[in-house]
Amino acid sequence: MDNKVISLLKKKREGLSFQRISLQLRISPRERQVLKKSLRRLESQGVILRLKRRYLIPAKSNLVKGKLIASLRGYGFVTPEGDSTEDIFIPGRYSGGALHGDVVEVLYLERGKKGKPEGRVVRIVKRGKRRRVGLYKERWGKPFFLPFDSPSLEEIPLLSTKNLSPLPGMIVEIDRNSMHLKEVLGMPDDPGVDTRVVIQRYDLASFFSKEALTEAEKCTSKICLEDKKERVDYRNWMTVTIDGESAQDFDDAVSIKMLESGHFLLGIHIADVSHYVKPGSFLDREAFERGTSVYFPELTLPMLPEKLSNHICSLRPKEEKLTVSVLLEIDRDGEVLKTEFHPSLIRTAERMTYHSVYKIFEGDKGERGRYSHLVPALLMMEDLARILRRRRVKQGSLDFDILEPELVYKEGKLHSVVAFERNEAHRVIEEYMVVANEAVSSFLSKKHVPLIRRIHPRPALKDLERLREILFHFGLSLPSGKKVDSRDLQYVLKQFEGKPEEKFINLQVLKSLKLAVYSEEDEGHYGLAKKEYTHFTSPIRRYPDLVVHRILKTVLRQEKVKMTTLSSLALHCSQKERNAGVAEKDLMEWRIFRLLKRKLGEEFEGVIVDITRAGLVVELADYFVSGIISYSDMDGDYYFKKSEKTLTGRRTGRTFELGDWVKVIGVAVDPILKRLSLILSSEREKKVR
Repeated sequence: MDNKVISLLKKKREGLSFQRISLQLRISPRERQVLKKSLRRLESQGVILRLKRRYLIPAKSNLVKGKLIASLRGYGFVTPEGDSTEDIFIPGRYSGGALHGDVVEVLYLERGKKGKPEGRVVRIVKRGKRRRVGLYKERWGKPFFLPFDSPSLEEIPLLSTKNLSPLPGMIVEIDRNSMHLKEVLGMPDDPGVDTRVVIQRYDLASFFSKEALTEAEKCTSKICLEDKKERVDYRNWMTVTIDGESAQDFDDAVSIKMLESGHFLLGIHIADVSHYVKPGSFLDREAFERGTSVYFPELTLPMLPEKLSNHICSLRPKEEKLTVSVLLEIDRDGEVLKTEFHPSLIRTAERMTYHSVYKIFEGDKGERGRYSHLVPALLMMEDLARILRRRRVKQGSLDFDILEPELVYKEGKLHSVVAFERNEAHRVIEEYMVVANEAVSSFLSKKHVPLIRRIHPRPALKDLERLREILFHFGLSLPSGKKVDSRDLQYVLKQFEGKPEEKFINLQVLKSLKLAVYSEEDEGHYGLAKKEYTHFTSPIRRYPDLVVHRILKTVLRQEKVKMTTLSSLALHCSQKERNAGVAEKDLMEWRIFRLLKRKLGEEFEGVIVDITRAGLVVELADYFVSGIISYSDMDGDYYFKKSEKTLTGRRTGRTFELGDWVKVIGVAVDPILKRLSLILSSEREKKVR
């Protein structure tokens, strides 16, 4: 009834009386009471407004279309089309039966209960995937289905199990249109089931078409004389790749020389994927559809077939490879004085790892002896990277030292979670990729050619205002929203460096920022403090980089760039990148929650990251996931929010504040729904006594 009322009032913006609504919706006398309750409910929620005898959609509400991103925690978000506003929060009860990936119409208020856009789905414009994954349930002997990609936790009745015999609790796949069971994937803890679920849930491509594979097979690693024409030969340069231990798709290689002037000559050589993947080919179509490679703990879903991604295009050690090179002359202050761009030919001297290079930086005698021929160049690279970083930070670039989880397996079983170590070797490559991306963007912008850029818009004023309030709570002031630039946020991060509140503050600053996306517009990159920026350095695993390579090579050939669909391409690649990131995080968190199930009763340290109506939200320091402490499990006291950042007990006067570190015990966990219940360690001590 609610959605019928909204749809009607959406068409009749001037409003309608109760009688007119009844007539328009053909309400029978028996249904009039249901309609009255619906109108009262919608009015109390702020969805509709009553002016005298008319009901209407208030002017402060907005109606937008966008794609639903669902969470198993009982809510979702809609990303509006055309970037007309920020993501809109959708409570599960207002999802209107929509599932993850559906294009929906949403009626929203600009400021919901948490001060951010909040709304409800009023219409499913276009359904997403037909086949859906979820949990098989039984009630009174009848089959039910709980979809993983619905913001609502409501179970849906199945019409048929089609001679399959699933057990309650198994993960199954159904046909959304017919509501028939199609496949039984297994129990949630069965090996590999979680990966299959995530692949299907996020509609990730796990195999290539025969046509694409046939094209890949026709590609050869042999480089003929024709391929070498009009390429600059850098095979005699001391060039290396520096990547992770298990990496196979080596996009980039680096080399460095010291000029007589005392300036650095930095060479950044990127795999020439565009030589093999031609526009309009089957390989190109499939790379576009994927948009990006996806990386899971034990599986990679590459953007290109393995023959290309791991062999022909990959800059493997001591093999001749086709590349596109960026040569930069850089002075001792980190200023780029001269740039050159060439299709090129290289042969790397070594395949180095971050771990090995870092040991060389740290003076490890064994590693320095093993790679004695590379040590002078590597130390020069470290020197230049520090100069570039100093200059970037001086310009206002934001560096977040936020740790990411890495899963540790023993005998095929998840053993623990550790923080991924980002060392100086990682930073060297990061600095070089940033300076190369900026150089390419600046060069092409001056040529006034169409370009797909990597932009990071300024934060929304209301997000900066929220951050300002949080920082005030910690005794730090921030200028009013319009006056805040990246240097102000950089100062905030510096003030909390090494302090107990550092992690919490880093997260709050990060939350205040918008997502970096691809765009045809030239908006600059707020987080890096760059006026010009693109993605050029990873064409094996990112489709926008491949497009930028094609544009650059066209310009270098002094030909006209013929591209008219960059805005839609940018939007598509941004969505694919986001989808891949959410999928990677989903699988990682699922496995972490499953590990925590084996650790119930153990004590953890965590930081309070939110104060909600349900309780305190605590992020576990060593596990990178959050749980909740219910108010009913806290001291037997009645707690109230003294402010948005402080919770106080009426009887005991005990306070909890955002950013506080607490010791907690895990008491219950649901890995699939990613729900973790915690109690304070002090509460267990009381119960034991």
